[in-house]
Amino acid sequence: MNIVMSRQADIIKRMADKEIMIHLYLTQIMLLLVSIILAFFLFEDVESFISMWSFHPSIFYIGGSIAIGVIVVDLLLERWLPKEMLDDGGINKRMFEKLNIIHILFVCFLISFTEELLFRGILQTHFGLYIASIVFALLHIRYLYKWVLLLSVVVLSFLLGIVFENTGNLWVTIFAHFMIDAVFALKLKIEYIKSLRK
Repeated sequence: MNIVMSRQADIIKRMADKEIMIHLYLTQIMLLLVSIILAFFLFEDVESFISMWSFHPSIFYIGGSIAIGVIVVDLLLERWLPKEMLDDGGINKRMFEKLNIIHILFVCFLISFTEELLFRGILQTHFGLYIASIVFALLHIRYLYKWVLLLSVVVLSFLLGIVFENTGNLWVTIFAHFMIDAVFALKLKIEYIKSLRK
């Protein structure tokens, strides 16, 4: 178990920052292409696809409330649990600490958009909440040996899935996902800047 995590950490250490970003962008492009192909075959008409994209103020207060709840729980876990239980192998740190703020926000939006489109908009709409959440957890396979991180991802996926079931609006889950990712990415950036000043 620790061997797999240490191998992953070693691989990440050997990768250049540019290489990490290339992998990130390629992954997101691949998820987007899979979504487009699946949408083409699974949706009966364009209207049923478009109906998931209504834009209104509930996006911000529902999505924002969900994001705040998740962020508070994650910050409490960081405070109460040993650091090694929440260590993702360093990938998030490497990915975000040297990016500028605009790039961080863009990457967070891209990730939240592509993942919510695929998992909520396509998979959950056609195969249900459980299938979408299981596939979402499998995408985060790097957390397999970190039960707290894996459990967090599974709970988050089910939470976002329930929100989507109740609102029928992808923008709500995209905004919640974006806020969660952006807050923790910016936190990593701030910690990195502080470490340079020491």
